[in-house]
Amino acid sequence: MKVIVADYSGFCFGVERAIKITSDTLDNNMNKKCIYTLGPLIHNQQVVNELQDAGVKVMNDLDNLEDNSIIIIRSHGVSKDVYDIIDKKNIEIIDATCPFVKKIQNIVKKYRAKGYTIVIIGNSDHPEVIGINGWCDNQAYVVKTKDDIEKIPSVHKLCIVVQTTMPTGLYDELCDIIEKKAKQTVKFNTICSATMDRQKSARSLAKNVDAVVVIGGYHSSNTQKLVDICKNEKPNTTFHIETAEELPIDILKNYKAIGITAGASTPGWIIDEVVEKLNDLSIN
Repeated sequence: MKVIVADYSGFCFGVERAIKITSDTLDNNMNKKCIYTLGPLIHNQQVVNELQDAGVKVMNDLDNLEDNSIIIIRSHGVSKDVYDIIDKKNIEIIDATCPFVKKIQNIVKKYRAKGYTIVIIGNSDHPEVIGINGWCDNQAYVVKTKDDIEKIPSVHKLCIVVQTTMPTGLYDELCDIIEKKAKQTVKFNTICSATMDRQKSARSLAKNVDAVVVIGGYHSSNTQKLVDICKNEKPNTTFHIETAEELPIDILKNYKAIGITAGASTPGWIIDEVVEKLNDLSIN
């Protein structure tokens, strides 16, 4: 059996940065303040569990934060009103928002102030999109399908941005239709380069192997996009797992070439465990 890992897989810059910021916060916490992340830092339960063991608590309710504590804004970012609420409390903010996400927040804030109607191409229930919408007064139209575009009225000025983990093809397809809704349109392809590289690499890999294992959180948007891309090439032999323990060994042992790709929130040690287990299978 041949095991091939995609050229681009695992932690992206934003996730790696968020984990480093959190690790540094732990190291520098001389006064032993309570440290929280507002929601899971990243969409990987194994990493979240490690951070909890180190003393970082996940908090979803701002009302329950202790005074004189530290709150870490996760990589997906949050709405402006979250900062406003925390500023009124005796709580230190550590901002681990991915810079690519922060860029989108600044774009929608700027163009909303200029009178543009904002459209976000993405998943309406994803924390990144919810946060971005919060920087334009929660007045953005969030679209993911052609049918969603129907709810956008005809306007004079339109600004289009896109969730960082969306497929480029979907962005291009929807933009062509959305642009017809306005006399004047500005659009920003805010899909991060790491996402594009990872998706291209996964597609290329899937074409050249018998089966693909996609490693990543079941609630991870960018991981699910990789699953969809690989299933497009290998509809019956693409497998989504979170850890090596979930590998369908009895099925995979029948293939000669297995590809591995991983979402942006998947740590290297989990990828290594999967590779090792598959390599052991080929030896045995």
